[in-house]
Amino acid sequence: MNLTRAAHTLRGLAIDGIQKANSGHPGMPLGAADMAAVLFLKFLKHNPAHPDWPDRDRYVQSAGHGSMLLYGLLHLSGYDVTMEDLQNFRQWNSRTPGHPEVGLTPGVETTTGPLGQGCGNAVGMALAEAMLAARFNRDGFPVVDHRTYVIAGDGDLMEGVSHEVFSLAGHLGLHKLTVLYDSNRITIEGATDLAYTDDVRQRFEGYRWNVLEADGHDHAAIEAALNAARAETRRPTLIICRTHIGKGSPKFQDSAECHGSPLGADEIRATKKALGLPEDQLFHVPAEVRDLFAQRRKEWAAQQVAWERLMADYAKAYPAEAAEYKAFISGALPAGLASRFPSFDPAKPIATRQASGAVLQSLAEAVPNLVGGSADLAPSTNTFLKKYSSVGPGRFEGRNLHFGIREHGMGSVLNGMALHGGWIVYGATFLVFSDYMKPAIRLAAMSHLPVIFLFTHDSIFLGEDGPTHQPVEQLAALRAIPNLVVLRPADPAETAAAWRIALERRQGPTALILSRQAVPHLDRAAAVGGVEQGAYTLWSSGAGEPELILIGTGSETAVALEAGKKLAGEGKRVRVVSMPSWELFERQPESVRESVLPSRCAKRLAVEAGSPLGWERYVGQGGRIVGMPRYGASAPQKVLASEFGFTAERVAAAAREMLAK
Repeated sequence: MNLTRAAHTLRGLAIDGIQKANSGHPGMPLGAADMAAVLFLKFLKHNPAHPDWPDRDRYVQSAGHGSMLLYGLLHLSGYDVTMEDLQNFRQWNSRTPGHPEVGLTPGVETTTGPLGQGCGNAVGMALAEAMLAARFNRDGFPVVDHRTYVIAGDGDLMEGVSHEVFSLAGHLGLHKLTVLYDSNRITIEGATDLAYTDDVRQRFEGYRWNVLEADGHDHAAIEAALNAARAETRRPTLIICRTHIGKGSPKFQDSAECHGSPLGADEIRATKKALGLPEDQLFHVPAEVRDLFAQRRKEWAAQQVAWERLMADYAKAYPAEAAEYKAFISGALPAGLASRFPSFDPAKPIATRQASGAVLQSLAEAVPNLVGGSADLAPSTNTFLKKYSSVGPGRFEGRNLHFGIREHGMGSVLNGMALHGGWIVYGATFLVFSDYMKPAIRLAAMSHLPVIFLFTHDSIFLGEDGPTHQPVEQLAALRAIPNLVVLRPADPAETAAAWRIALERRQGPTALILSRQAVPHLDRAAAVGGVEQGAYTLWSSGAGEPELILIGTGSETAVALEAGKKLAGEGKRVRVVSMPSWELFERQPESVRESVLPSRCAKRLAVEAGSPLGWERYVGQGGRIVGMPRYGASAPQKVLASEFGFTAERVAAAAREMLAK
């Protein structure tokens, strides 16, 4: 098997694509091509003819800036990535964007580029595999038996999220996770020792990893290390591969200059000459390399056929388990979920985090593949599934995940689990700490992942902990993320509806924003089904057009309702609108939006204990916002409500001032 020829072909495709685009990162593909060639041609189990085969190995190129290496691999392997796609690298409407995007390019397992995120996604994939294997495998029937491979660079290992997720992976003993560390010791600014002199071996041994080393350009050494990784049964494996960035370039090898700029026509010819490639042929693939991958495709197809036979035998021996496995992989929800939701005593106020917890306990019984956890806050976020055990080192049968105090890592791991498939996942922390995991939330939205993020302690009303823990700007920041649906329910009924929406939403993530403090059950004129349209008329003082609309979210909805009734008692025509989700409301037809917020009523007042940023679109120039334009303070909840104007009296007074103008 001519691995050298295959690696050089990958190098040639990469530098040609980058030069044609006049943009890209040639250094990593030139340096990592040997590792990639060995992995794909000797180890990786997948089938390009069926990219969604559940038992395929996952390949994550966390160093996403080297995307031309990945695209070359996919093209040669036989995925629907054509030579024309390679030639359209980084162009408008191309399937080969500057950094890999899952769902856009066949064979791309995750969106990478922000360094370290692929590391977390890979940990999530390995965790999902281990949990599925624990649930479904039986003696003689390893129906879930695949591995997760990563190529990560120096930048990945510097990013803080890699520390979080690799620590967790070592703790759990995810032995089917293998990371090939492309250690070329060069970043954009120069040599890594400008800012990075970690002893990586000691670091990962401290994480309880199996650490190996290999010359990243010695195919036999790479193969031996990968075989050793496969033989490891207790720990994930890091293979430290010493490589040369820009390998083969006479001018730029081992130089930061080739990290993120095309080599130039003259240097490409010199590099191709050094690699034994035709100097004046663009995007050249030798017949022997095509044949090499064609033979490999036969082997990959045979592996899937063997697995399908195993599944058929498994279905005969364990029909119930086989049916459940199919349901898990499909992501289908059981019918009649709403009937499984708990009932609440309308006379007893309850925090929406507690209402969410009660809903979650009921859902756990109805949805067996619903799993999740928190960043060390389960007692406060009410997210521990009481009837089920926890996942721990070597124990993957449970359904409760403990992420430790690692919010960013939690988000990235959840994304990886969602990408892997089989599980419906949620993760929880306090709303103020959503800042720590914003990059993962953003990528979940960009990648259309159905992850459920639970954020409790949603406002200044957590009280005495003070402004460091009181979220103000976080709601506005989350609402700014495209394709993230943010739901801030006002009471238990809206909380249950929000959970249903989150579970049924399969094309992107959902954030549930939940209160620490108790809120009353709202006496509503409309059915709670209005939550699905994002906003609805909660209460109206009478028939006809209102002269004033009060809009509330979350715990402030009850305040708006009380203020509205006060004003109605003074003879004002008032409508109170509950608006748990801007995003869902914006998706409604204009007729629906007009029916809730009629344009003829210019006097509108929004009430939310968060940044007022963005509410202008709903209150208009004639309206007002009772919000938090500053940080909070350390004091009891009732004192804060009074001082910052979140009482029915203060809201009514603000409305009277507006009406008087």
